[in-house]
Amino acid sequence: MSDAMLELAGVEKGYNRGKPAEVLVLRGADLTIAKGEIVALVAPSGAGKSTLLHIAGLLDVADAGRVRLDGRDMGGLSDRARTEARRSEVGFIYQFHHLLPEFSALENIVIPQLANGTTKAVAEARAQGLLDKVGVSARAMHRPAALSGGEQQRVAFCRALANAPKLLLADEPTGNLDPGTSDQVFGVLMDLVRSTGLSALIATHNLELAGRMDRVVRLAGGRVT
Repeated sequence: MSDAMLELAGVEKGYNRGKPAEVLVLRGADLTIAKGEIVALVAPSGAGKSTLLHIAGLLDVADAGRVRLDGRDMGGLSDRARTEARRSEVGFIYQFHHLLPEFSALENIVIPQLANGTTKAVAEARAQGLLDKVGVSARAMHRPAALSGGEQQRVAFCRALANAPKLLLADEPTGNLDPGTSDQVFGVLMDLVRSTGLSALIATHNLELAGRMDRVVRLAGGRVT
């Protein structure tokens, strides 16, 4: 059995394929993340980090190359099979929390679990447990508008882990927070990821935060180094 959780091999992605204005974003990108490893992805704006994360997380399909998740080749899956794999095996965190404003913090964590077939009682218990871990359990019944930016992002962390994924993908997860809050919230995220044994690929412009992860890779010229 492979020790790799994520394997990208020769991944290529372009837009406006076959047209004179075609833009090649990824040009044979290779990346392997071991089980339990937390990797920082550093890239300048426009280098294609979001594209790389979307392909790794099965939100987009590469034009060429191979994507393997926990040893399973993701190529050739039907749309339904990709959706099922993404829902059960991958967690996403974005720069903006994207919480559903009409639901409480707890409900925002429960909803993706219900969509994955978990019973309400089990989903609520897991949601409350995650909120306890990130220190906002007292805010469980508050809607996002009543939470601070740091609290909202902590709830978003919990939502990403609600279905116990194998791989966490994060795109500038603290980039919308002030430096002090960013440092604190990032520490919460690292503790949460390590306590669950997840593999993670976290894109950030912050080199200090990147240095707190197990390894740093850079994306430039469409390749990972």
